[in-house]
Amino acid sequence: MTLRDFLILVAICLVWAVNNVVSKVVVGMWHVPPLFYAGLRFAIVLLFTLPWLRPVPRPVWRVMLIGVLLGGGSFALMFIGLTTVSPSAAAVVSQSGIPITTLLSILLLGERIRWRRALGIALSLIGTLLVVWKPGFAVSTGMLYVLAASFAGALGAVLMKQMDVIAPLRFQAWVGMMGLVLLAPISVATELPQWHYAAAAGWPFVIAVLFSALIVSVVAHTAYFVLVQRYEANLLTPLTLITPLGTIALGVMFTGDQFDTQMIVGTGIALLGVLIVAVRRTGAPTSLAQEHS
Repeated sequence: MTLRDFLILVAICLVWAVNNVVSKVVVGMWHVPPLFYAGLRFAIVLLFTLPWLRPVPRPVWRVMLIGVLLGGGSFALMFIGLTTVSPSAAAVVSQSGIPITTLLSILLLGERIRWRRALGIALSLIGTLLVVWKPGFAVSTGMLYVLAASFAGALGAVLMKQMDVIAPLRFQAWVGMMGLVLLAPISVATELPQWHYAAAAGWPFVIAVLFSALIVSVVAHTAYFVLVQRYEANLLTPLTLITPLGTIALGVMFTGDQFDTQMIVGTGIALLGVLIVAVRRTGAPTSLAQEHS
């Protein structure tokens, strides 16, 4: 990897880390309804990528399903989880999307794994359980939403593996459209009375949603897609662990995240497992949802 591309990847990961914390502030502290926030984000993405909707990727049903999973599914579920979960914990748990992608690739694509990747999957899931587990053998509802977001993103990544390569901005346009189509009516039906929180947050909310839509989705995700097409996943994925590490640091500094011994041990085991899975796989599908928001 060239130094220029490495620095671009580091910048992408830091943008994702900042967005994790910003999203927590928006839905967890300003109490902006998560589906409204996600839907507005996708509306802006669609507005700026509208010229790339055509020509329509084929098969259209598959790209629509992927758009639902990666847009209306993954991001919306993540935002719901962030209403109660710290950005640090969410960033670690969302890394479970990498071993989940591998498992789905085995089930749906017939891929095979050897013992090292099986060990990595086991470690990542054990570490995730340590992060999410609470006294009394309970798992918080917010963590379950984050896990569901990881699963949706992983399934979307596997389905992408079965398609021809899509231009990055065309993919963003379809994710934006399907996310908006799915989330707008649900938000109107269930969150309309809470929309006033967005107005109460004022200009900081406007800046946050523009940052999320334009800088994170249109710029960072598109740049990452370019890198994915240029380099193998087993080179890129270990480097993207900068995102959860950056999120943990920012979460501790700005949102008061608690980073206790259980969290430290669980994070270490989970990221070690992710690293083993990543360096042992070649050409596996990569999910943008793994940046978790």
